[in-house]
Amino acid sequence: MGEKQVFQPLTREDTISVLLYRTGIVLATVIICGLAYLMANASSASHIGMAADILTYCLFAAIGMSVFFIHLYIGKFKIYLRNLYLIGLACFAALLVIGKGAPASAIIHDPRGAAFLLPLSGCLGFITAKEAFCFKLIEGYLLAMIMPLYLLLVSVGFFSPHGASYGLDVIAIMLLAFTARKVFMPLAYDIGDKSAYQ
Repeated sequence: MGEKQVFQPLTREDTISVLLYRTGIVLATVIICGLAYLMANASSASHIGMAADILTYCLFAAIGMSVFFIHLYIGKFKIYLRNLYLIGLACFAALLVIGKGAPASAIIHDPRGAAFLLPLSGCLGFITAKEAFCFKLIEGYLLAMIMPLYLLLVSVGFFSPHGASYGLDVIAIMLLAFTARKVFMPLAYDIGDKSAYQ
């Protein structure tokens, strides 16, 4: 995977699936940048509640879009990624219960709630690592390691609120660099050689 060549003409379905996959990446990046902005500019934790809730809902949808439209040669990886996303949805349901319908408040009022985002960050990290492997987008490997580590450190109270904000800023900047390099590649690069699919 990752050869920068066209193996076969793209079908309409190929084009749509790649566009949806990349749209998920772009939306996830924009949403994480939005969350970073909210954290950096909120006068208190309670002021980011409703906007953060909406962005959290959207983040799960955006990453799900990429998870279900990713092109992978190895079928087991695709099954693993989808199962990880389903675990992430179960964690999201737990956040909804804990936050009484407001998932962000479950994290804002108890940093341990950030641990419930680990499966989702694993999905996005898998996507960035896959792109790093295929197309030498080194920041993809870094994101795959930093995002779960960041959430783990937040969940154990390692960061102050300002420290957590700065950490999310770093992730947002890296995602912007990753996305800018990824989304302008020819669509055929994401499909590769369909005869090699499992």
